[in-house]
Amino acid sequence: MPLIAPSILSADFLHLEKDVDFVNKNADIFHLDIMDGVFVPNISFGFPVVEAIASEAKKPMDAHLMIIHPEKYVERFAKTGVGMLSFHYEAAGEYSLSVIKQIKETGMKAGMAINPDIEVEKIFPFLKDLDYVLIMSVFAGYGGQKFIETSYQRIRVVKNEISRLGLDCMIEVDGGVSPANAKKLSEAGADIFVAGSSVFGSSNPENSIRMMR
Repeated sequence: MPLIAPSILSADFLHLEKDVDFVNKNADIFHLDIMDGVFVPNISFGFPVVEAIASEAKKPMDAHLMIIHPEKYVERFAKTGVGMLSFHYEAAGEYSLSVIKQIKETGMKAGMAINPDIEVEKIFPFLKDLDYVLIMSVFAGYGGQKFIETSYQRIRVVKNEISRLGLDCMIEVDGGVSPANAKKLSEAGADIFVAGSSVFGSSNPENSIRMMR
């Protein structure tokens, strides 16, 4: 059964405590999209919001860093109580392994994210050191995009490599995830579903989560 990680970026920020309570009661993980306006064109939220969520969160927090120089903020995210931290291969490049080690030294789980235009094979050298891989099924930093159909095959390729190596590395998928494609994503090998508008924009969020499970 997949883990459901509602994206707080799609929550109601005027009534954030209500949506935090909803995730505590109905989902598995808080997904926090951190954008810097440089690596991606948009800016989301920073540490004050993360700390506010942490004060009420009863489920693990998963921060997805869409920022340059992720290494500068690893320790601070750990101090907020974030349990899972992912950064983009495109942002760290040749320094990716050192960032992974830095994350794990804090006790957080380390994840690596890749955009749809990056060959999944680029992350293969890091799989043995990662706790999870975040495969973007839309481009990071842009809202309202349509799910990219080639994502299924990308997930399968990564899943096959994880299985071939006998690793305990999970696959997270983010972008356009909904009850309509949840079964196919699960069959492809995805373990964690990041869902924003399909949860918080639904007239029946609890049912949306049940359907995705």
